[in-house]
Amino acid sequence: MVQLDDLDRAILRILKEDARLTISEIAERLKRPESTIHFRIKKLQERNIIDKYTIVLGENLQPKSLAIVYIQAETPIIEDFLERYIRHIMKTLSLLPNVLAVARSGKDGVVALIGEDTPEKLNRFVDETIRVLPTLKRVEVFTLDEFSKGDGLVGFLVGV
Repeated sequence: MVQLDDLDRAILRILKEDARLTISEIAERLKRPESTIHFRIKKLQERNIIDKYTIVLGENLQPKSLAIVYIQAETPIIEDFLERYIRHIMKTLSLLPNVLAVARSGKDGVVALIGEDTPEKLNRFVDETIRVLPTLKRVEVFTLDEFSKGDGLVGFLVGV
């Protein structure tokens, strides 16, 4: 685990809140010299703690209906094909614009975060795009109604 002191954590919290702030503004908020803040940010970047600066898209561009979809593949007769098939499913889903995230889950599973404008469109997408994939054992859809933590994640993941 990476060791961070209180100043590093404070800088990261401020940058996560608004990465557009200047070094002067961060220094003013933390009541530290600009040179110290500049040095610390540079070190955080060199240590790969800060990877890049990005934006989180606002509600107008975010999908209104979200679901986590679990997909379990049927184990083929030749088990070596399972790995290739799972990778194929992951790559296929990753290319679709309303699939916000894709991850492997166990030996034969894939989890995807899906977003659409309405619940009806989301269900149609799952039915017409995911459930029609060959040799699936199970497809489960978990709709997301409310976030208590991580609500900015969708704005970060959504494409334009």
